[in-house]
Amino acid sequence: MCKVLKVHRSGYYAWLRDPQCQRKKDDAYLLGYVKQFWLESGGVYGDLKITMDMKALGETCGRNRILRLMKGAGISAQRGYKRRASYKAGELAENHLNRKFAVSKPNLAWVTDITYIRTQEGWLFLAVVLDLYSRSVIGWSMSERINTDLASVVEVTVTIMHVQKAFSAC
Repeated sequence: MCKVLKVHRSGYYAWLRDPQCQRKKDDAYLLGYVKQFWLESGGVYGDLKITMDMKALGETCGRNRILRLMKGAGISAQRGYKRRASYKAGELAENHLNRKFAVSKPNLAWVTDITYIRTQEGWLFLAVVLDLYSRSVIGWSMSERINTDLASVVEVTVTIMHVQKAFSAC
């Protein structure tokens, strides 16, 4: 049989004793670490960061080997983020300040802004109402979406302040 396959007899018997070569055993060992680092990153890490983690751990292997192991296991890095539908601008409020932000009394002029913050779970929208005189936060709200719930902080804050002014005037 060795003559037909053109292999040395000792190589054939070594293969019978241990059919898996050392390289395959090392690959299986390294793949365990690759999967662990990839899962710990939340499925975000690619071959470069996993290679750096392996080197920090003391395992010596190249980036191409990590890439080959990842491809073989069907593991890939998360590239970019999902693009969500863009939000259309609503009605714009009148510009009563005309860029005159110096105010002489408190509660004379308020400004609002909505901004978005990227988190690991997605986008978070923040609406804030500020008093221009003291630069203090009058009210704020957070939401996962830009909708009326987020804008309600402005309405509630304005309503409360109007009620307080009405009672203080009496």
